[in-house]
Amino acid sequence: MSNKASQEMTAVAEGKCPNCGAPRPDVSTSCTHCGAAAVGPAEAARESGEVRRVTPFDAIMQVRSSDIEPYIGLKYLSKLFRMMAIILLLLLVAEIVMGLRAQGTAAIPTLLAQMSRLIVLSGLLWGSGDLAILLIDMGHDVRATRILLGRQAAHHLAAHHHDQATPATPPRDARTR
Repeated sequence: MSNKASQEMTAVAEGKCPNCGAPRPDVSTSCTHCGAAAVGPAEAARESGEVRRVTPFDAIMQVRSSDIEPYIGLKYLSKLFRMMAIILLLLLVAEIVMGLRAQGTAAIPTLLAQMSRLIVLSGLLWGSGDLAILLIDMGHDVRATRILLGRQAAHHLAAHHHDQATPATPPRDARTR
């Protein structure tokens, strides 16, 4: 996390505007002093029809829309590679039929060499499509990790902020002396 992002998160944790530093108890609304944008979704307070006050940490722990965008390009790439593999296999079948029809059994050695090349290329294309799907799954894992780490950092800041806000009471024996 960058230094600026850390400072903004700390300001929000303390109930202040990250831009101007003015008190801002509800960070899901825009700042009344400087007009800074809301942190987190504007409707963070309304979950399942219930109305409650939004704490600064609720806004920090919201999932951004960029965290749940689909990987459309990689899905199309995977489909493209698989479609190319299927077309190559169809061309292989057509080549076998045409070779046997034109030359009979004399074409078998040539057809075997062509079959092995086309099957290997088709397998590579199909495997590339599977690798694109694997990249999509890895991207989902990275996004989930980023969300969880952000929530852990916000939780840690909330606990640290809470520990600093409540003064430690001396032990009972120290008060009686």
